Amino acid sequence: MGNKLIIPNRIVTVDPDNKILRNYAVEIACGKIQKIAPVNEFEKFDGEILRYPNYTLIPGFIQTHIHLCQTLFRGFADDLELLDWLQKRIFPFENSHTKNSLRASARLGINDLITGGTTTFLDMGTLRHQEIIFEELISSGLRAFAGNCMMDQNELYPAFRETTDWNLKSTYDWAKSFHGTNDGKVKFGFAPRFVLSCSEKLLIETKEMMKDFPGSLFHTHSSENKTEVETVRKMTGKENVEYFDSIGILDSHTVLAHCIHLNETELKTLKKNSVRVSHCPSSNLKLGSGIADIPRYIKEKISVSLGADGAPCNNSLSVFSEMRHAALIQKPIHGPTAMDSLTVFRLATIEGAKALHIENQVGSIEVGKNADLVLFDLEKADQPLMLDNDNVYSSIVYSASKENVKIVMTDGNIIVNDGRSLIYDEKEIVETGKKELNRILKQIAN
Repeated sequence: MGNKLIIPNRIVTVDPDNKILRNYAVEIACGKIQKIAPVNEFEKFDGEILRYPNYTLIPGFIQTHIHLCQTLFRGFADDLELLDWLQKRIFPFENSHTKNSLRASARLGINDLITGGTTTFLDMGTLRHQEIIFEELISSGLRAFAGNCMMDQNELYPAFRETTDWNLKSTYDWAKSFHGTNDGKVKFGFAPRFVLSCSEKLLIETKEMMKDFPGSLFHTHSSENKTEVETVRKMTGKENVEYFDSIGILDSHTVLAHCIHLNETELKTLKKNSVRVSHCPSSNLKLGSGIADIPRYIKEKISVSLGADGAPCNNSLSVFSEMRHAALIQKPIHGPTAMDSLTVFRLATIEGAKALHIENQVGSIEVGKNADLVLFDLEKADQPLMLDNDNVYSSIVYSASKENVKIVMTDGNIIVNDGRSLIYDEKEIVETGKKELNRILKQIAN
């Protein structure tokens, strides 16, 4: 892997000082950022020089709650409340997955993510065939945490569950096979789905299992929907976060998706245990689940990052939708100064890295970090998003979309060029996806 020199229009570093550099270049060697310096310091550079005079360089986006297994079902679960959405659509669909359909779904999801500039994510897999998702993550070269979605009880759709012992053994075997693979780029995220689908034994023993896999995460849903919260209260006598705390599964390696409906005690519990919150604003709006008090969480120094959730509850995996919604939905409540564009941009980059405990590897453009980078065209003639040099965060958060993403790199290797994936044949994965979706639709209809 030879040295590369990237010379963009500007560099958005997302370092502790939020520096934006012009007339600077980034040197990459062995997949890492070796040097960031003024362009004139590289006059004798011996390597590949990549000049992008109209492009803005940023760190790759990081999403902390994704469901790759659901990408195939985009558009087939609209206009439903969460528990109906699960019972009538998602559980039957996921239960119908074969290895082939799961691979098709994962490929479509990964392609959607990378062409939108996401280079790292935390995925909550599905119940069965989890090895397929890991195989796709490894072959794609992305940085990811993933794990099978554990379920040993399911009153909403009883066919979609396995025994406690099956869940625990399968999870351990998958973790043993895939945690730390691809030179450490792929790690395990233990993923009990949520309280309603998991026995207490499953939750506790899964947390205990993590001790054998340093650097792994505990990833689950919490307090997304009022009916869910009420049902958990009837089952356990406690609120969601209070219940998790009572059985000892909350710490800095716990990532809770959503956390919309919390009381003051739960808020203090998140802070005390350094729990990570994955905010999924588009999904929360589409399912009518509510609006999490993210400005309050940030003020309390609770870790917050962003995730698109799954394609059927969004219906996009675009980090741009999440950034824009994360900013806009808080302003009618907290005022127009809430969730400014710099704050939101950091949630999608360095704060995501911190949530996953990989901020020493990715999330900003700094010497020594992996060269997971994205180049934007924010000044193209038919859609100029920047007419001066001071509004780059606003341009990205409020105006940009995946159409502005031109180059995506992981470890300095270009995986998206001129907006097109170099990993997958996009026509082929779409055709395969249609074929597998039709099979599932026929199966469910019968």
